Amino acid sequence: MNILSIILTIVVSAQLDSTQLMIGDQCDLRLQATMEKNEKVQFPVYGEELIPGIEITDRTMIDSTGLKDGRVQLTQYLTVTSFKDSLFFIEPMVFTSGEDSFYTDPLSLNVIQPFEIDTTENAITDIKPIYKAPVWWWGILRWVLLALVIAGMCVGGYFLYKYLKKRKMLRDGEYVEPKVIRPAEEVALEKLDKIKEEKIWQQGRQKEYHTELTDVVREYIANRFQISSQEQTSSEILADIQPVLKDRKDLFVSLKKMLSLADLVKFAKWKTLPDEDEQSLRSAYEFVKETTPQEQEETTESEE
Repeated sequence: MNILSIILTIVVSAQLDSTQLMIGDQCDLRLQATMEKNEKVQFPVYGEELIPGIEITDRTMIDSTGLKDGRVQLTQYLTVTSFKDSLFFIEPMVFTSGEDSFYTDPLSLNVIQPFEIDTTENAITDIKPIYKAPVWWWGILRWVLLALVIAGMCVGGYFLYKYLKKRKMLRDGEYVEPKVIRPAEEVALEKLDKIKEEKIWQQGRQKEYHTELTDVVREYIANRFQISSQEQTSSEILADIQPVLKDRKDLFVSLKKMLSLADLVKFAKWKTLPDEDEQSLRSAYEFVKETTPQEQEETTESEE
């Protein structure tokens, strides 16, 4: 069903992907032209029908493809159908290029009625009553059970989340024990005990000693009084802490001496005496203990 017409350098063809079609089905009709790059070809143009009885339901744009020999191939597909039981003859299709015409081979399409229609009087019957489909109880029950299972999983997941959040902390999808926040005075006294045990001021490391000592006091003030003491200078710390210690001027004076001495050692390379080093440590202990909340002190004493 594919006979080529060759005139000069232009070759055209038309081909159905099936020569037999069930009534109402569809098939593709391929139109194709091959030519030199500098040549132009006009494809046949159809409306809604290819021929009477064969309808065109869809059509593609003309697609261009380069061939290995340097020539060009143009292709278009027409989707056709028919609702008439008949053998159709499709005359050769005409492509044009300038004043020249190029013809494809004729085609045939056999459209078949797949069932036999009874046109006798006995074939006429009353309209059947509306069919009432039975209720599919198992299907309904299955969806209800599925909904209950999903609801149960959601409720269970919620309570599990609340339980785990109460017992542990959720972070990045992993479970970690919640961090215990220790009292500020407990942490400070523990660090002061360590400084006292190391006694690095006796090794000539006064700058390191006073730096560690004031860092402990600064951290304690930040945690105990919510003052940004770790980012402040000594004078800024004293200005913020003075209203807190308005009834304990002795503690304020002691704290001021300790911070001032530390600044002299760290920034002015001041050489301290052993008594001055030890007094700074005593002042730090006193400041932490005297500013510990009263309730905390009573609890500690009762536990002892």
